[in-house]
Amino acid sequence: MVGELFDDATRRMDKSIEATRMEFSSVRTGRASTALLDRIQIDYYGQRTPLKQLATVNAPEPRMLTVQPFDPSSLRAVERAIQESDLGLTPSNDGKLIRLPIPQLTEERRRELVKVVGRYAEEGRVAVRNIRRELMHDLKELVQNGDIGDDEERRAEERAQKLTDQHVKAIDELLKHKEAEILEV
Repeated sequence: MVGELFDDATRRMDKSIEATRMEFSSVRTGRASTALLDRIQIDYYGQRTPLKQLATVNAPEPRMLTVQPFDPSSLRAVERAIQESDLGLTPSNDGKLIRLPIPQLTEERRRELVKVVGRYAEEGRVAVRNIRRELMHDLKELVQNGDIGDDEERRAEERAQKLTDQHVKAIDELLKHKEAEILEV
């Protein structure tokens, strides 16, 4: 019974770390990365559609992304969605392909991005702590129902804290690497 609770909590905490990693990949650094455009949604025939389902995204150069829509008629919609996004990129379109030059980040913009990444990391930590809180609540219910004893509950709570600490540490490591990547000139 307790093992199942921990398996579920571990799986959910791992998903929180993965979600945080995905958020980090969508934050722009000095280099071109196709993951920058993962969050962009295009209004395609009245339907919100992810960019990667409508176009091929490539990084042919370290400071350039290219977007080639599968349907040439969607070129304008893709271009508009990129302009309206919070990425601060200016697309240029040659009729078949959209080029996105990645400008050098200013020091001020780097500091802003570090704060954004810090918020994403905190959201990840909060998610992990919420999972721990739910796990502790489930353990208390098991004790109240008489399924486990107090000693076993104490051991399980210590194990839950260690599990939480490991996952928070993993998020902190991701944050440290992303901050270094952003601040790298």
